[in-house]
Amino acid sequence: MPPFDPHWARTQFPALAQKQNGQPLIFFDGPGGTQVPQHVIDAMSDYLIRSNANTHGAFVTSARTDEVIESAHAAMADLLGCDPDEIAFGPNMTTLTFALSRSMGREWQAGDEMVVTRLDHDANVAPWLALKECGAVIRFVDIDIEDCTLDMADFERQINERTRLVAVGYASNAVGTVNNVARVVELAHQVGALVFIDAVHYAPHGPIDVRVLDCDFLACSPYKFFAPHMGTLYGKREHLTNLQPYKVRPASNAVPDRWESGTKNHEGLAGVTAAIDYLAELGSKISDPTPTSRRDALRAAMTTIQEYERTLSERLVAGLRDIPGLTLYGITDPDRFDQRTPTVSIRIEGYTPRELATALGQRNICTWDGHYYAINLTERLGVEASGGMVRIGLVHYNTVEEIDQLVAALHELTS
Repeated sequence: MPPFDPHWARTQFPALAQKQNGQPLIFFDGPGGTQVPQHVIDAMSDYLIRSNANTHGAFVTSARTDEVIESAHAAMADLLGCDPDEIAFGPNMTTLTFALSRSMGREWQAGDEMVVTRLDHDANVAPWLALKECGAVIRFVDIDIEDCTLDMADFERQINERTRLVAVGYASNAVGTVNNVARVVELAHQVGALVFIDAVHYAPHGPIDVRVLDCDFLACSPYKFFAPHMGTLYGKREHLTNLQPYKVRPASNAVPDRWESGTKNHEGLAGVTAAIDYLAELGSKISDPTPTSRRDALRAAMTTIQEYERTLSERLVAGLRDIPGLTLYGITDPDRFDQRTPTVSIRIEGYTPRELATALGQRNICTWDGHYYAINLTERLGVEASGGMVRIGLVHYNTVEEIDQLVAALHELTS
């Protein structure tokens, strides 16, 4: 494939044309939610104009709504490598995970164990902690604080014959670490445990194939990969069929409807399909020969994005390491950048994280400060009480020129 050029991608995102004080805004806030292509905006507007109705009615706009829902399931299935009926949509990943944990809690017994990690977003911790009400035992896997990677030896110690579920993030939303999820699935399945993967942070940065992973559940949030604010849950059909969700009585008991509580966000689903089609179009543009399926185009897009973003990581980390008084959390060895996304967190002497984020914001650079809901990590690193960290999160519409502007701004702030 030819090298990735972000120019075409940037022209698809109208938000990137925004300016502050006459200068372009730089969006390094991707892990909190990316900007969206014009095609997504148009699809949502078109739904509200032409198709706005509830489902299964005997009239045209309702039939169009049914088609929108079906199309979104098919598009997400192509992105993740599964069947459309193994996809459930909800308001966000957190809500879907709580719904799943409540369903599992119906069947588990006191003394059943779950394994979570100190690297994860709390949306993949709190729903499982809630099952302590049922007598479940929660075990935490520790991290190596030097590079913010999971302690895999500790992972092996925590999993045993009483383990019913292992919950792990595909990648850390705070420091970018990409976990060895294939090894986690292997360890869990050896003792008959289910595996739940939080892929919210990873999904914009690389290809996902749930069949190859053989995970039981995987969740992501489309608004982290160029779509509206929604959540998605993949589950193996057997699990979505056998587990009993909490739902209203008239709702369908078919999979996946039984997991999609209440009226869906139809315009959001139209936007999800449009976002995935944008990625497929990107994949088709950079592939030779042109892919013959949307799944192949998506795989090409996400593989190329992953390679391009590695060059961004190299540029970003190299620049940050030259800033006086800066502490950089996570993997910093370029030879290991296949184990990270282009998301880093920092602290700088003389600034609280909020002060630093504010100073960067005044210079047109959008970053996040705090714990980003990865509170177990900030506590483990000893930075929670002092405001957490500043997170710089890039996606494929960012450029090396923007990174250079960030580094120049940090040099100015520390001079």
